[in-house]
Amino acid sequence: MVNQDLVASALAAAFVGGRWQVDELVARGARALGRRWSWLRPLASRLLHVLGEDSLPSRSQIERFLLQDAGFQRACLEHAIRVGGPGRNYPMMSPAAGSPASWGVPPLVTVGELAKWLGLEGKQLDWFADRRSLERTTPAGPLRHYKYYWLSKRLGGSARLVEAPKWRLKMLQRRVLRGILDNIPPHAAAHGFWRGRSIRSFAAAHVGQAVVLRMDLKDFFPSIAKARIVAVFRTAGYPEDVCQLLAALCTNHVPDDVWQRFPQYGGAADRWRHEGLYARPHLPQGTPTSPALANLCAYRLDCRLTGLAHAVGGKYTRYADDLLFSGGEALARSLRRFEATACSVIIDEGFAVNFRKRRIMRQGVRQHATGLVLNRHVNVARDEYDRLKATLHNCVCQGPTGQNRGGVRDWRLHLQGRIAFVESINPDRGRRLRRLFDRIQWPRD
Repeated sequence: MVNQDLVASALAAAFVGGRWQVDELVARGARALGRRWSWLRPLASRLLHVLGEDSLPSRSQIERFLLQDAGFQRACLEHAIRVGGPGRNYPMMSPAAGSPASWGVPPLVTVGELAKWLGLEGKQLDWFADRRSLERTTPAGPLRHYKYYWLSKRLGGSARLVEAPKWRLKMLQRRVLRGILDNIPPHAAAHGFWRGRSIRSFAAAHVGQAVVLRMDLKDFFPSIAKARIVAVFRTAGYPEDVCQLLAALCTNHVPDDVWQRFPQYGGAADRWRHEGLYARPHLPQGTPTSPALANLCAYRLDCRLTGLAHAVGGKYTRYADDLLFSGGEALARSLRRFEATACSVIIDEGFAVNFRKRRIMRQGVRQHATGLVLNRHVNVARDEYDRLKATLHNCVCQGPTGQNRGGVRDWRLHLQGRIAFVESINPDRGRRLRRLFDRIQWPRD
């Protein structure tokens, strides 16, 4: 009797590396089994029908299908199938349907090629990738890959965990970001962490609208699990082993002792929610790759919310976890139903809504998002501009040292950064602030 598990494993290993087409699957299956069996073509057709022609299933998914398929089981019982043909299936890049070759991601088809591209040896790659989540049980000290910091969120008094990678892992993540992720464009509605887009472009699409709906995603980064990161790299065309390593480099599993330092201002419900998110491999907040990967993982969400907004003649944009919808009377009339549908789409895509930050803003009130006002044109909020102008005026009249009431380390650079932000949004206002700044008499070091 033929060992079905052995045959299924051999076929799955052959299928997972090729193009997702019947002829290609039959050819690769024949090489794996040493013969072009007559039942291979019907099996490949059933496989495509069940798993989808445009999908990129994992090896384990293919194995599960084969072991449950009655035709495959019958073939194993009736024929003397021998595993191991004359040729070996070499892994290859197989991007998902619709993924253009113009993305220009480097073709890394083996673990050895990935390690060489990262400048590592095989054992070093296993150490940094941490596929077995050893970070969770590693005691605090030099063997950990991350440093952990608890911060307080401004709204609601909850806590935020920053997971900062150590310098060597950060360099590897930057290599993945520059070499791979920067070549894969996010959805057109995503305006955060992408060249040529900013909070200005995020808000500009909603200027002069009758109603603006602002929503926020709760725990945006940690809510993205490792499996979704694997799917991003699979879509780009990388073989499964390479995808698993790349995803492991970009995700983390928080150690148990970190929860012992959970801040007092975080409530019990807040701690329970955080433990559920961080007690699994997830996208950490604080790594170079997390913003780009979060954008790519939210691609389906952006597609669906864009279509929802267009259905009522409205617009949709996203900046990280901030969502903006706007439109005319059609949106205003169906606002409750629209909001409920948007929330159901967000939840269906694996995210959560922060209802405390939800805002409905009509033309009669100040419509604002990410610190910008957008009633008539994109502008800095007047009160923020007036406070900065008053601070600069006091620096001119009384000296800059006494105005640094918050104890900012580099007060001069801090003011320059705030002025540069105003200049990027409103050049006229920025020039006025710049003239005030140039009149400040700074003490000599």
